[in-house]
Amino acid sequence: MVLDKAPSWQAALKDEFNAPYMQALKNFLRTEKDAQKTIYPHSSNWFHTLETTALNDVKVVILGQDPYHQAGQAHGLCFSVLPGIKTPPSLVNMYKELETDLNITPANHGYLESWAKQGVLLLNAVLTVEDSKANAHQGKGWEQFTDKIIETVNTECEHVVFLLWGSYSQKKGSIIDPSRHLVLKAPHPSPLSAYRGFFGCQHFSQANKYLQTHNKAPIDWELPVI
Repeated sequence: MVLDKAPSWQAALKDEFNAPYMQALKNFLRTEKDAQKTIYPHSSNWFHTLETTALNDVKVVILGQDPYHQAGQAHGLCFSVLPGIKTPPSLVNMYKELETDLNITPANHGYLESWAKQGVLLLNAVLTVEDSKANAHQGKGWEQFTDKIIETVNTECEHVVFLLWGSYSQKKGSIIDPSRHLVLKAPHPSPLSAYRGFFGCQHFSQANKYLQTHNKAPIDWELPVI
């Protein structure tokens, strides 16, 4: 577990890797691997969100909960799947909201790398999961590490938009200073809750308006064709 490929985050996060909770997390993951359990995403992608979006480039934070737990899906960015993998239901609903909010035609894939490269930190609360077992790695230490990431953005960045969808992410984002950043809340885009207020929330356009108000380039939410 190293952040060699995420130098902008190292100063803020390097001490976390020596903390007792992180040592316990490392031991847990090592034990799971020794037991021949399949863990997603691949270890090379555990910190992909930090490697793709530098700390000083963060404009928007989208908080997820848990990586996808089926083969080929998770690659370290919340809500995103690799090219060629069927777009998951929550992301389909995000595309529907994008279409009504910004008239963006839904992409035919679920690969959100271009968002991340523009400054959208796609952060799950928990960064690993066991194959076919949702939430299997909750409570093992990742939450403390990702809390530190959120705290770092909160204190070291200015005028960031936090998109908190669902009660879990809203609770996790409670430390964010709303006088310093824009905090937008809505139900989760899951098919179980999207109709309770996610549809029509206009978070994507609100985010861009806020960024432009503070002299930042808006996010191009339209994904490139793959």
